[in-house]
Amino acid sequence: MKYSGQLLDRSVIIWDIGEANEIYKNGFYGKPLGVIKPRGQFDSPLIMDFIESMYLVEREMIDIYNGEKLVKAEELWEIFESKYDRFVDKYSVYRALRNMGLVVIPGMKFGGDFAVYRKGPGLEHAPYIVNVVKGGHLLGASELVLAGRLARSVRKRFIIAVPGKQPTLLGFDWWKP
Repeated sequence: MKYSGQLLDRSVIIWDIGEANEIYKNGFYGKPLGVIKPRGQFDSPLIMDFIESMYLVEREMIDIYNGEKLVKAEELWEIFESKYDRFVDKYSVYRALRNMGLVVIPGMKFGGDFAVYRKGPGLEHAPYIVNVVKGGHLLGASELVLAGRLARSVRKRFIIAVPGKQPTLLGFDWWKP
């Protein structure tokens, strides 16, 4: 079954509550509007960011409309690239992580690009924070220490992802001697 989403300025919303529950249940995509920690069924629309939405469009799980008009995948790419900082780089990492069977959600509240789960939110705490960096980007010592301290303070493993057809993932462990 294909679900229907509505394009908003900075997100996509699934208005139909039944569809919203199905999409969330089948991979923890999006966030139920106004629900802090969703458990089981919810009675609100589902709001998704552009990266999650594009992934579902590519998998032919949702169609996205702008008003009554169906927006084609090529048009969505253009819209999303123009409104989402480093969309292509972040999307390549998101897609690779999802294709590895991981659950990936926006990671802003943890200070990263993504929070990554093995099982999903509500089933475990996210074990990873992922930051996407361009190939050739030189990480300064202060940038690395800051990221490590942040990851350690929220008890997550810090991963740097370099985008590409097959992104490179570099994980860091922090420990006391």
